Amino acid sequence: MNVDLDRFDSRRSTVYANRGMVATSQPLAAEAGVSILREGGNAFDAAVATAAALNVVEPTSTGLGGDVFALYRTADGEVGAMRSCGAAPAEATIENVRSALDAADADTLDRYYPASRGYAVDGDASGDDLEMPFLGPHAVTVPGTARGWEATIRELGRKTLGEVLQPAIEYATEGYPVSPVIAHYWQGAENLFRDEHAREAYLFDGESPDPGQTVTLPRLGESLQQIAEEGADAFYEGPIADAIVEEIQSAGGFMDHDDLESFEPEFVDPVSTTYNGAEVYELPPNNQGLIALEALNIAEAIGAGDHDYDSPERVHAFAEATKLAFVDGHHYVTDPTYEDVPPLADESYARERAQAIGETPIQDPAVGVPNAHAEDTDTVLLTVGDEEGNLVSYINSRFAGFGSGLVAGETGIALQNRGASFSLDLSHPNSLEPGKRPFHTLVPAIAKLDADDWMAFGVMGGYMQPQGHVQVLSNIVDYGMDPQAALDAPRWRYREDGTLGVEERLPNAAKLARKGHDVSVLPPVMFGGAQLVRRRGETLTGATEPRKDGTPIGY
Repeated sequence: MNVDLDRFDSRRSTVYANRGMVATSQPLAAEAGVSILREGGNAFDAAVATAAALNVVEPTSTGLGGDVFALYRTADGEVGAMRSCGAAPAEATIENVRSALDAADADTLDRYYPASRGYAVDGDASGDDLEMPFLGPHAVTVPGTARGWEATIRELGRKTLGEVLQPAIEYATEGYPVSPVIAHYWQGAENLFRDEHAREAYLFDGESPDPGQTVTLPRLGESLQQIAEEGADAFYEGPIADAIVEEIQSAGGFMDHDDLESFEPEFVDPVSTTYNGAEVYELPPNNQGLIALEALNIAEAIGAGDHDYDSPERVHAFAEATKLAFVDGHHYVTDPTYEDVPPLADESYARERAQAIGETPIQDPAVGVPNAHAEDTDTVLLTVGDEEGNLVSYINSRFAGFGSGLVAGETGIALQNRGASFSLDLSHPNSLEPGKRPFHTLVPAIAKLDADDWMAFGVMGGYMQPQGHVQVLSNIVDYGMDPQAALDAPRWRYREDGTLGVEERLPNAAKLARKGHDVSVLPPVMFGGAQLVRRRGETLTGATEPRKDGTPIGY
C-alpha cells in the first residue's frame, strides 16, 4: 500500500471545548487521553496515557525503547520542561565501537548500514573509515521513556502510572484496527525485523498489517502491565532490563545493567525568545530548540512575516533564516555537559546573522549533523490542555521508525537507534563518548500569544521540526490563521542536499526557482506531523496534522 494523502478531499475544522482537549496523530490514542481527563486526571496524566497508547496504536514511530520530552505550562503559570533521554553505554567508546565493526562480517555490516537510508558500505571497509551505525546494538542508547512517564505523573499529575497505562494495555491485549498512514509505515518492519522474536512481536504471518486490520500486541501489553504494577523500575532493574541487556550484548553491543539502573530523567529550564510579540519556549540542548529560536529571531530581524502570504518573498525570507539557524545549530548543539553551546537564541546574534540574507539564496551552507541520517526520522507528538489551565506538548520517539531493528527478547519492546546521531570523529561536537547523550531532533514547544492566550504545539519529523515550528507560529502570529488552518497550510522545508522542498499546492513555487532556489516538489508525508492545543480564556481549541491519521478530541 502506498499512502497518497492527496487523494483525500475531506475538510478539517478547528475543534473547540472547555473541559479538556487532546490532539495527536491517531484517534484511538487521543481518545485514551480524553478518557483519563474524564476520569479526573489532569493534562499531564492524559499526556502519559496518550503517549502510552501511541506505543501500541502507532508503534511505527514510538515505543518504550525510546525517549520522551515535554514542554509545559502549569495552571499556576509555571513554564517548564522535562528531558528524559538516555546516554551511550559506559563501555561505548569510539575505540570499542570501531573494534566491534572491524570484527563484524559483511552481512552484519549490511544490516547496520542500510542502503535505503543512504549508507554505502565498501566491501573492504573497516572500523577506521565506517560511520556510526544506523542500526544494530551500537545505535541503542539508554531508553528514557518509562522513567520519563513516571516522573511526569509523580511531579505534575494526580493519578497513578498504573491507572494511566490501562487504555494502552487494553489496546495491546484486546486489539485495535490499524489506521492507513501507520499501515504504510509499518511495511518497513518486514525488512527491518530479521530476528524471530521481533517478527513475532510486530508482524502477522510475516507481513505488516493492512489498513483496518485488527491486531494485538500481547508481548508489549504484558510489559506495559508489568510497569503499571511495579513502576518504571520494572523496566530498568527487573526482567525487562535483563531482556534488554541480553538482546544488545548478544548482538555485540555494550549496554549493561548499570547503564539502565543509573538513568534518571531531568526537569530543565526552557530556552525562549520573543517573535513579533509572542513568547516562544523550546527545549535547550541536546535538542534542536535553539535552532527554532534562532530562525525566528533572524526572521523577525529581516521582516519575513511582513511579506504577503502567497508571495515567494515570504518563503525565501523564512527559508534563508532557517538555513542559517541550521548551520549554527547543527554544528554546535550537543550534550551541554560535554561541550559548550553558544547562546544561539540571542537576538543581537541573530541581527548579525541576518546581514547575510539577500535577494538570492545563500549557497551551499553546511546543514545537517554529519552522518546522523536524522533528516527524515519518525516520531509522535501530542498536545493536551485541561480546564484548570495546564498545557503540555509531549514527545515520544525511537528516532527512526521501529528503531535499531532489535526487539528485547519476548518483551515486545523495540529499541531505539538514537545513537546513530553520534559521530565516530573525535573532533566533532557530537562525537561518541561514554555517558554522553546524542544530538536530539525532538522539540516540543509552548507559546504565549497574549496574557491569557497560550498554546502547546510542535511539528514532528527530523529536521522538519524547527522549520515547522517557524511556519506554524508565523501562520498564527503574522497571518492570523486559526489553529487548523495554520496546520493545513502548504509547507516548505530546506534540506541537507541544498534543495528547497515544497508541497505541490504552495503558491508561486516556480517563482522561488526563478529567485535561485533549487526547488523540489515532495509528497505531503515529507512535511511533518503537527499537533496543537490552544487555550484562550476559558476556551480550548485543538488542531491536528492533516498529513497524518489523527484527530483532536475535546469535551
